Amino acid sequence: MSRPLRIEYPNAFYHVMNRGTARQAIYLNDDDYEIFLEVLKEASRYFTIRIISYCLMPNHYHLLIQTPKANLSRAMRHLNGVYTQRFNRLHKKDGPLFRGRYKAILIQENGYLTHLIRYIHLNPVQANLAEDPLKYPWSSHKQYLKGQDQAPWLYVRLGLAFFSKKNISWLTKKLIPKCLRKER
Repeated sequence: MSRPLRIEYPNAFYHVMNRGTARQAIYLNDDDYEIFLEVLKEASRYFTIRIISYCLMPNHYHLLIQTPKANLSRAMRHLNGVYTQRFNRLHKKDGPLFRGRYKAILIQENGYLTHLIRYIHLNPVQANLAEDPLKYPWSSHKQYLKGQDQAPWLYVRLGLAFFSKKNISWLTKKLIPKCLRKER
């Protein structure tokens, strides 16, 4: 049985996640987290994807991504493949790091985007890794509290705009294809 095709189109939003093989850690130290973020920045630059929010957990990651060029598969192949190569080289390991193909959920409703950003940022609290999401160093939550884009690869203002009713209608017209809009 073949794998289902991924739905990709310009300006789509996806909740992307992947987990370590057998739920093992995919980051062994702070350097690994930094390497992953560097590869994420590369993927953003090379494939023109927009990272809206992220959270890196010890054995998995969550990303909210927008794909202006409908190329999620290529960007994720780079992210998972290059990070695995760098991780294996650094730790003198061999073989797959992730349990398989990444999971990508197509986001079709505006309201779910705000829920998803909250979910991603609260993940460390739910997993008892931090009492406050602000104290967890491997998520975009701190940048959201600052309210501005701190890096050219992280689109915080776009994410924050989904929390504003005033901006939702503009974003819907500009960034979400007409065929997927939920008309009111």
